[in-house]
Amino acid sequence: MDVPSSGSLPDDVFHDRCDAIIRSVSTVIDGKTEAVRLALTVLLAEGHLLIEDVPGVGKTMLARALARTVDSTVSRVQFTPDLLPADITGVSVYNQNTREFEFKKGPVFANILIGDEINRASPKTQSALLECMAESSVTVDGTTYELETPFIVVATQNPIEMEGTYPLPEAQRDRFMARISMGYPDAAAELEMLRSRELSSPLDALTPVVSVDQLRELIATVRRVYVSTAVEEYAVAIAQATRRDPEVRLGASPRATLHLVRAAKARAAIDGRDFVLPDDIDALAVTVLAHRMIPARHSAQASTVLTGHSIADVIERIVAETPVPVTAAAS
Repeated sequence: MDVPSSGSLPDDVFHDRCDAIIRSVSTVIDGKTEAVRLALTVLLAEGHLLIEDVPGVGKTMLARALARTVDSTVSRVQFTPDLLPADITGVSVYNQNTREFEFKKGPVFANILIGDEINRASPKTQSALLECMAESSVTVDGTTYELETPFIVVATQNPIEMEGTYPLPEAQRDRFMARISMGYPDAAAELEMLRSRELSSPLDALTPVVSVDQLRELIATVRRVYVSTAVEEYAVAIAQATRRDPEVRLGASPRATLHLVRAAKARAAIDGRDFVLPDDIDALAVTVLAHRMIPARHSAQASTVLTGHSIADVIERIVAETPVPVTAAAS
């Protein structure tokens, strides 16, 4: 259908498409509706998603299922220690017939790039994604190439096994709008998984439920969700508090504040509202901010301070202590 003149889809069309995506992905990811909703939130907010959890809980399955719900160009890269930057961005190749160099596009030239086990590649290769994720472009041999729109990276990583892995640097983590964890399924969901996947993978039956043009319409609708000045000030106050907190060495960046508001707009739209509430900011604060922050003193696990408080605990405390503007609460 054509995009309305305002650029926003009718509410029923928007919700039908969102529900179709959630239902489709949920047929593959058993019992993880909240993780699916968060993944859709990042997709509609034009962000990049980092799925971090232990092996075997469905990180790659979620990434592939989300990509299959959209009829768009999709590339998948298995990150390994011997992967080179050119293997991702592309390389200039000399054509003997024309006696000129021709640029051969890499897998990054797609609407959705699935990066499996991104922390297994070297820092040099990881850095090849910095420009792509921040500016939606690639510069090779002095020439800049624009990427397709929308461009979304869905990456997975294992936080436990460190042998043969390279932790993502702060600049790389800050490019990701949100980090989510899958968690183990409950007993009923795990039992259903055993029964449904005995003969085939549920991915085989997954088909696109929206086109890339329809996805662009969804994104355009999210962009027009209203954010009051009071809510913006509330988000900034939370970000500022993370930079002053004595338990935090590196607080949330200005990009994190921008991502928090964008994700809140997508959450509001999915919930059927055309305006953002402070509750949207509160609900997404840990998901959007935690992976960007570094505790002042930490143990072997980078996200845990020696006092036993995790970064998530610190963010939740900051959110609870930050006053909600009366005008924001009444929006």
